[in-house]
Amino acid sequence: MKKLLMATAATALVGGAASAGGHGDISLGVLLGYTGPIESLTGPMAAGAELAMEEVNAAGGILDGKMVKSMRADTGCIDNGLAQSNAERLIADGISGLIGGDCSGVTGAILANVAIPNGMVMISPSATSPALSTVEDNGLFFRTAPSDAREGQVMADVLVDRGIKSIALTYTNNDYGKGLADAIQQSFEAVGGEVTIVAAHEDGKADYSAEIASLDAAGGDLLVVAGYLDQGGLGIIRASLDAGAWETFGLPGGMIGDSLPENVGPDLNGSFGQIAGSGGDGIEALKTQAGDAFDATSPYTPESYDAAALFMFAMEAAGSSDPAEYAAELLNVANAPGEPILPGELAKGLEILRAGGDIDYIGGSAVELVGPGEAAGSYREIEVQDEANVTVGFR
Repeated sequence: MKKLLMATAATALVGGAASAGGHGDISLGVLLGYTGPIESLTGPMAAGAELAMEEVNAAGGILDGKMVKSMRADTGCIDNGLAQSNAERLIADGISGLIGGDCSGVTGAILANVAIPNGMVMISPSATSPALSTVEDNGLFFRTAPSDAREGQVMADVLVDRGIKSIALTYTNNDYGKGLADAIQQSFEAVGGEVTIVAAHEDGKADYSAEIASLDAAGGDLLVVAGYLDQGGLGIIRASLDAGAWETFGLPGGMIGDSLPENVGPDLNGSFGQIAGSGGDGIEALKTQAGDAFDATSPYTPESYDAAALFMFAMEAAGSSDPAEYAAELLNVANAPGEPILPGELAKGLEILRAGGDIDYIGGSAVELVGPGEAAGSYREIEVQDEANVTVGFR
């Protein structure tokens, strides 16, 4: 009974917030890990989302001139309690949509315990766990980053193309790490590769020598580290280099970011991996929009811009900032048929919608939502060269 009363009160709160939105600004929550193991990524991610809002506001806003404002809050990436309490606070403060969470575990917790009971739409720019593909979400959860099931296939292709026949595999011990490790193992074995060991590691440890000893004993041409670049994944790489166990590493998405080569130094040169991203007109347009304000190619930054844009387009298409009314429009504005819309063209997209037309939002990450709101997804292949991540291809 207590849960029922809480859910009823929360639903009433969302209805009140949506109603209040009819008289003033519209708020979007930007709920990301500003602290924690991916904190070096979330500054550009938030800036990307807010750039889309600024672009729309400069063109006169949405829904007859309402301005869109950002409300930031922290997930800690791996802190379910913090993430849920901040999501509840954002809803209490009157948001009409939630950009986030970021890491998969907190995203699932926010969805199940906050968003669904409150009828709040979420678009995550970076939560990639395959488990989120099948969660019962009441039509409230979308993501602009592709599932790790797809990344596992891409990484297997990258490994094979580089002549890697066997790998040792370690993963951060949470939903994200386990799901990604499973996808990499299954995909690599399916193309004839050997996985010598699959072992979890914990974040926040000062010493990873025991983990490296086990991984080294199993052997392999390469150590794949499915972890976090500002936490345990970094510790694993440092410990491996110190022990002389491996000199080259496979780097899935959670390990791609400027801070890793900066923190490891030249010993990381030659390591490689992949991160969600695309080439073409969309990302070039976003780079032009961002200018020198932030790095528009930083991991999950295009996906964050796109998440904000999709929210605003869906609201305009529905004529409402009420999640119960605009949620059904998200797939429509994201996909064909319609006029293709790139970053810098958000005003054009809004005008088409106001005139009763259709848009096909391409955005900075080549948006295409499939199934229940999944991103079809493409990937940038990365190689560390001269202590920097360099894009060497797309897949």
